[in-house]
Amino acid sequence: MKFIKYASLLVVFFLTHILISSATQFSSGDTLKSPAKNWKEHWFEHDLIVSRTYADANVVFYYDDNMYPSVTWPYKTMSAVWAYVKKTYGAFGTDPRLYVVLHRVVNNKLGGGHPASYFDASHDHHNTIDCGLDDWTGSEGQQIGMPVHEVGHIVSGASHGVKGSPSDALWGDSKFMEIFNYDVLKHIGREDEAGRVYKQMQTQYDDFPRPQSQWFKNWFYPIYHNYGEAAVLNKYFGLLADYFPQKNKEYTRDLNWGEFIHFWSGAAGVNLKTQASVAFGWSDEWEAQFIKAQHDFPQVKYK
Repeated sequence: MKFIKYASLLVVFFLTHILISSATQFSSGDTLKSPAKNWKEHWFEHDLIVSRTYADANVVFYYDDNMYPSVTWPYKTMSAVWAYVKKTYGAFGTDPRLYVVLHRVVNNKLGGGHPASYFDASHDHHNTIDCGLDDWTGSEGQQIGMPVHEVGHIVSGASHGVKGSPSDALWGDSKFMEIFNYDVLKHIGREDEAGRVYKQMQTQYDDFPRPQSQWFKNWFYPIYHNYGEAAVLNKYFGLLADYFPQKNKEYTRDLNWGEFIHFWSGAAGVNLKTQASVAFGWSDEWEAQFIKAQHDFPQVKYK
């Protein structure tokens, strides 16, 4: 009888455990509602109904009908990416999950990628990346680089509870993403891909803000390497959120170059004028902007 009693208790324990696990499989602290099984796209040229293929506490995946179900490597990879992002940059709204929509490009449709944050009604206020490639069967180069890149846009455009990226006018679409991708890949166990980014950036040149600029090599990597790695990246966005002009939790204007150097100096804790001169040159206009930024934002301090 004792054996039957204990066996019954054991069955109850396991059933309870299964029920609890089922209720919290999408949870990160509090129990969350299970994501919808299907999601009707309603942004840009996208109008498909995509199907949920995976979900955990960090990510929800949706595939279109052209995606191969055998492509599962992105699940754990992007879960690790988003977990690292939240640990490094803080929360992005109340839903702790990143929504990932993947398309396989057919007839040149739905290629490329774009992000949306919890501020955006266009994607139902989900932190979302939507990416399309011809081939997702591997996990190298663009296959992993594009999704991580789009996550970087969410970080630069929605971190610390403020909407917008006033730096975009200066660094364009991808310059921050180069150091962001390098850091994220390094911290999710993809040192091979981080090394690929680093090597590529040694010969990567841009024509802004002057010809032959090397943003990664001469600006971002020295700051990252010398002043705290991901912590200095996060501090930059934190300082913007604390002090740069905004209304109703949305930035009201873009940075100028002097302000850009000033806020990065605040993040690093040292005056980065010399580093900026190496990376981009210097001008009388930037000098005036830099001095004015120091006057306008005295809370941003550095040696």
